Amino acid sequence: MRKSVKILLACLLAFAFMQPSAAKRDPEKGMGAYLFTFFNDPTHSLYMAISYDGYTFTAVNDGKPVIGSDSIAAQRGIRDPHICRAPNGWFYIAMTDLHVFGKQKGLRDTQWERDDKYGWGNNRGLVLMKSKDLIHWTHTEVFVTEAFPENFGELGCAWAPQTIWDPEVGKPMVYFTIRQKPGGRTKMYYSYANEDFTKLETEPKLLFEYPDNKIQVLDADICQMPDGRYFMTYVAQENPGGIKYMISDKINSYNDYHHEQIDTERRGCEAPNTWKRIGENKWVIMYDVYSVNPHNFGFVETTDFKTFTPLGRFNEGKMKATNFESPKHGCVIQITKKEARRLEKYWKK
Repeated sequence: MRKSVKILLACLLAFAFMQPSAAKRDPEKGMGAYLFTFFNDPTHSLYMAISYDGYTFTAVNDGKPVIGSDSIAAQRGIRDPHICRAPNGWFYIAMTDLHVFGKQKGLRDTQWERDDKYGWGNNRGLVLMKSKDLIHWTHTEVFVTEAFPENFGELGCAWAPQTIWDPEVGKPMVYFTIRQKPGGRTKMYYSYANEDFTKLETEPKLLFEYPDNKIQVLDADICQMPDGRYFMTYVAQENPGGIKYMISDKINSYNDYHHEQIDTERRGCEAPNTWKRIGENKWVIMYDVYSVNPHNFGFVETTDFKTFTPLGRFNEGKMKATNFESPKHGCVIQITKKEARRLEKYWKK
């Protein structure tokens, strides 16, 4: 009898320990909507939009910002918001601490925060935010120049941070564009943040080196493919600047160079972001078409990460933006219908 009880207990324990693994095999379980985070140039603030079908997006708060940048950023302006859902149940948002129009807005006396020698839009830091419910956020300003003064004390810029959870390290990996020295090229670096998302714990390291040492690269985006490998899109500032990709077995090292651009723009674009359609074998790569006026987003779709089908731009094809225009540098993640409705209800107050 005792032996039977022991066997039963062992089976129950084994079943219990199997449950997290099963959850990992089905990351889309319960997902029923999409959350789009973005900013715009006039406000340099954070916006959120929701879609239930992955095609039509409607901004919450009647198309107004959900967080004003003057309350969270040293330069009183944010850019390039990227949102990530981590396995620990938290949402992370990383943003550039930069106001491009600070002088025009009367926020400072000079064109840039520091001397012009640091280059266009020079800045020193990032804004990291964390939330359990997508409504209430903590925030931290991280200055790369102060955290790593020996090798990055004179950096020209720290732009467009993005976050992905590294399962091997068990921490969020933040990767972003750095111009390490005034007058140098922008390159992609990565660093590991603490789980509280309040600081960068490791000195930035190169994510990849572009084959042409005269070309600047920026705005990388990483997502995991069904086979476990990682698909990274990024911008090469060629003529025109556009979206390229690499694939790697490692989350933090890339050298699989492909010369072709996957966007369909004749003029420059930037800020790629890849997201999966819920329940479908389809991934969307969206990007910021900064070279058109008003600003817009372009979209392509893939099922194999090799061929890319154009979907057009917002309100010029399948993709629709119902109550906002001129979005800049955004990100889309899957959320539950409950989370989406809670956000909508909160911002209708």
